[in-house]
Amino acid sequence: MWMSTFARFALPALRSRSSAAACQALRACRGPGQAAGPPPARLTSVQLRGQQTMVSASVPVASQSVRHARALGEARMVEVEWDDGGTSLYPFTWLRDNCQCPLCTLQSAQARQLVMCDLDIHIGIDSVDVINDNKVSVVWPDHHTSVFDSEWLRRRCFSTAARQSLQEELFLNDRYYFDSKLNIPTGDYEEVLHDDKAALAWLLALRRFGIVRLKGAPRERGQVARLSERIGYLRLTFYGHTWQVQDKNMANNLAFTSKRLSLHTDYPPLHFSPGVQFLHCISQAVEGGESEVVDGFHMVELLQREDPEAYRTLTSTLVDFTDIGRDYCDFLLQSKKHVIDVDRTGQVERINFNNATRDSVLDLPVHQVQPFYRALKAFSDLMNRPENVVSYTMEPGEMVTFDNWRLLHGRRSYVTRPDCSRHLEGAYLDWDEVMSRLRLLRNIVHKHT
Repeated sequence: MWMSTFARFALPALRSRSSAAACQALRACRGPGQAAGPPPARLTSVQLRGQQTMVSASVPVASQSVRHARALGEARMVEVEWDDGGTSLYPFTWLRDNCQCPLCTLQSAQARQLVMCDLDIHIGIDSVDVINDNKVSVVWPDHHTSVFDSEWLRRRCFSTAARQSLQEELFLNDRYYFDSKLNIPTGDYEEVLHDDKAALAWLLALRRFGIVRLKGAPRERGQVARLSERIGYLRLTFYGHTWQVQDKNMANNLAFTSKRLSLHTDYPPLHFSPGVQFLHCISQAVEGGESEVVDGFHMVELLQREDPEAYRTLTSTLVDFTDIGRDYCDFLLQSKKHVIDVDRTGQVERINFNNATRDSVLDLPVHQVQPFYRALKAFSDLMNRPENVVSYTMEPGEMVTFDNWRLLHGRRSYVTRPDCSRHLEGAYLDWDEVMSRLRLLRNIVHKHT
């Protein structure tokens, strides 16, 4: 079962639809800059009906009809007036570039056939009219005609609110931050495999909160691969499509020992590190081996507030990472990354923090070395505060799925015996295929509700 209170958090993913998809919920979470709430219970599939998104209600709604359309020649825009009194502006060039006719768009692939060298970016308009079926028809000077569906236009409105709403629908960039109080959202492994609503609920929670536990997987190898097939395919790395986390002689990775693993993200030595990680517990240690996770995006928010200088250093300094060994094949990796990646607006996109693979090569002027270490230590101390760390023990048959770009994860040292050894199987996916499946599931579930 999936927790129904996630409904109010899942709404942005479903946008303004009269009947929204199956979503799950977590009570204890918050948006950036808000106080954490009480911990969540279990998740449940629910249907949301007649709900608005968390974005402004003034965002254009697809069901609106076109009242009037006219060309604004001097501004080179088409102005569309909607039944609710709102208006939208569409540049001539954009309309011509996005003509939906069979000559300009391959509908079976939703791919543009009109090539850029044939696009007149200074094009005018001969006429614009509202025609049958509530569509906008534009006739161009060469007598080519473009017909645009009102819902299609409304969704692509250029207003700030509409653009923000559409970007959130497409990418689900709003996150809900957590601390040690989080009770990690939990679902049923078999339900996710076989039920579209449960699978959508799982992926929405994974995107919003960064981590979901799935119970009830068979206690044998191959289950991470089964789960990946629900999405698409696994990410092949130098450790293979899947890998076995066990205490090994001559280990080629610190994870393959019984030692403590400090909080880290996986694979910063790759220029494009995996976005999502699956870990399936097949057997657990007799003592120790507890897992730890920290919300890295939340830690960045706290660091920026408490130590702006350290934040500036870690968002601007390129750090060398390296990894060498042999597994699926031999490898010698090298990369340069910021510990904290932010986008052009200053929003955190990714954490690259792994003390084991941070290189001894430090490509900095000597006077910048100590400030870098001070910043890195400040970030590490922050994430290791007890109030920020969520600790849990994986039970055999349990799988944890988490955002490797956002969460830092670790493990306490453990004791093992020949007759009772700790064994996890792991795998990676990229966010591209995860988000692709989420969007497809959202469309499927919405269609059937």
